Amino acid sequence: MTRTPRTLHLAAAALAALLATLLLAVPALGGAPAKPRAHASASFLTGVGDEQLTMFADPLWQQLHTKIVRYIAPYDAAVRPDDLARARAWIEAAEAQHQQVLLAFYHSEHAPTKLPSIATYQKDVAKFVKLFPRVRQYQSWDEANRGNIKNVLSSPSAANAARYYQALKRVCKGCTVIGLDVLDASTIHGTLRYISEFKREIVRLRTVMPSIWGLHNYSDINRLESWRTRELTKAFGGQVWLTETGGIVQFKPSFLNSHGSGLSRAAKVLKYMFAVAAKYPKIKRLYIYDWSGGNSSTRFDAGLTNAGGQPRSGYEVVCKALHAAACSVKTATN
Repeated sequence: MTRTPRTLHLAAAALAALLATLLLAVPALGGAPAKPRAHASASFLTGVGDEQLTMFADPLWQQLHTKIVRYIAPYDAAVRPDDLARARAWIEAAEAQHQQVLLAFYHSEHAPTKLPSIATYQKDVAKFVKLFPRVRQYQSWDEANRGNIKNVLSSPSAANAARYYQALKRVCKGCTVIGLDVLDASTIHGTLRYISEFKREIVRLRTVMPSIWGLHNYSDINRLESWRTRELTKAFGGQVWLTETGGIVQFKPSFLNSHGSGLSRAAKVLKYMFAVAAKYPKIKRLYIYDWSGGNSSTRFDAGLTNAGGQPRSGYEVVCKALHAAACSVKTATN
């Protein structure tokens, strides 16, 4: 799911149409949801996905004592000086805080509607891998099943996603390369079909089937439901990392943060998110998106902090779930 402050500069109308497809007709979260029961052996690591350097210097983030973070970089970042500078600064800041970085490749910022050939993709990501030898966990394409948005961005077919995965495996020997990274969406038929087609191509390519898969389950948890997560976890058939998940503070026009309603809604979702992750023993990691929130004009906002860096009520939920020392903070009202 693309939103500010990620540096993708999507056209507003196209973004609205895409997100509406994913989260259409989400019911109000007024009632108390049926809380999933945690599996007795449930255990997962929690971290944050964000593209802003300010997170690492924030004492609020530091007191969470997380060990994992996620960053999204264009597949051609190694050959684009501006993208490379941003990635380098972020990765170095993460490593200075002793974080294990999960790096997800994505479309080019310079030619977002043009998908690379397999040869170009392999050449560019090989250069990136060589530049950052301490990064050993990768995803070949962020949200591979998003589809195409005319004049805005293109996404790979399931078959091409399998070939990108194979190419990344070839150039990052000994790395952990996560399989598909997919969105759940309000209905998951298309996502299930994409997973099936990806697996068929992996078999055809005679490539080792991924043992770890990535899922963004926004639609599920923001409805206070878990059946999508259950069915997609089953379809993957291996370990699952929730590589993006979190509570929506604002998504115009469906979700508005009117008089703080979005903050309380997101906090409720974040609490439910932990319960859902604990319910399924195959879920081993959870990356909350994101740290840096927006303001009243931001179209999509799921930040644990607001635009001014003040903690929101959702931060308190995460802080207490991670057993940090000083979670009773004064929370923002926007």
